[in-house]
Amino acid sequence: MSHLLEINHLRKRFDSSEILEDINLKIDKGEVLVIVGPSGCGKSTLLRCINGLEEIQGGEIILEGKKIGGKNTKWNLVRQQIGMVFQSYDLFSHMNILDNVLLGPLKVQGVSRKEAELRAINLLKRVGLEEKKDAYPRQLSGGQKQRVAIVRALCMNPKIMLFDEVTASLDPEMVMEVLDCLLELANEGMTMVIVTHEMAFAKAVADRVIFMDAGKIVEEDLPKNFFDAPKSERAKRFLSRFDFNISLHKERKNG
Repeated sequence: MSHLLEINHLRKRFDSSEILEDINLKIDKGEVLVIVGPSGCGKSTLLRCINGLEEIQGGEIILEGKKIGGKNTKWNLVRQQIGMVFQSYDLFSHMNILDNVLLGPLKVQGVSRKEAELRAINLLKRVGLEEKKDAYPRQLSGGQKQRVAIVRALCMNPKIMLFDEVTASLDPEMVMEVLDCLLELANEGMTMVIVTHEMAFAKAVADRVIFMDAGKIVEEDLPKNFFDAPKSERAKRFLSRFDFNISLHKERKNG
C-alpha cells in the first residue's frame, strides 16, 4: 500500500549540530499523527523540513509517491498540498478575515472569487466564525485568530495539514476552542501531523504517537499504549510531568 507521506532516513544539521538524525515515518491518508517530546528535540524542525522551510542534509521526503525537497522542487505548488499552521497567526491586520482567508486561493491558485468565497465561508462556518468574516484581526481573540489561520490553510484544499504548537501562544481559556477545531478536522478525515505539548489532547486525537528526544524517534505506538505504558525510561520521565485530567468539549469519533 502506498503512503500519503513517507520520510526515509531524514537528517538535518545546523552547522555542526545534528538536529534530526535518521528520521523514518510513514503517514497514511486520514491518519492523525501526533509528535510529542521535550522542547528542542526537533519536532518543529521536522515539520519545517516537510514543508520545505528548512533544507535537509540527507534522506528523502515522498509525497504521494513523488520525491520532494530536491533543487527542482516547486515549493509554491507543494505547499498547496501540504498546509501548515504555526504558533503565530500572521494575519494581515489591514485586511478583514474573509480577505485574509481568500488571499491564497485567489493569488496562488487562481480560483475564481465566487468559488473561493463559497469555500471560505463554509470553512469559517465550520469553525464557528462565519459572523466574523467582515471583522479585522484586531477585533478577534487569540483563539479566534488561530482558527482563522487554520481556515486560511484549509482553503487551499491541502492533502495533509501540519500543526506546530498552535496553542502555545494562547491563553489557557482559548486553548480548548482551537483543540476542538482540530478534533473536528480529525473526525472529518483530514490527514494531520500535530506537534503539541497538550498531552490529554494528543491522547484523544491521535491514531499514532511519536515521541522524540535529541533529534531521534525514541518511541512510536498507539496513543493508549504510549500514554498508559510507555516503553522507554525517557518517555516515562517526560510524561510524568503532565496532568491528563482535562476534559475536551468534543471527542474523537474513531479514536
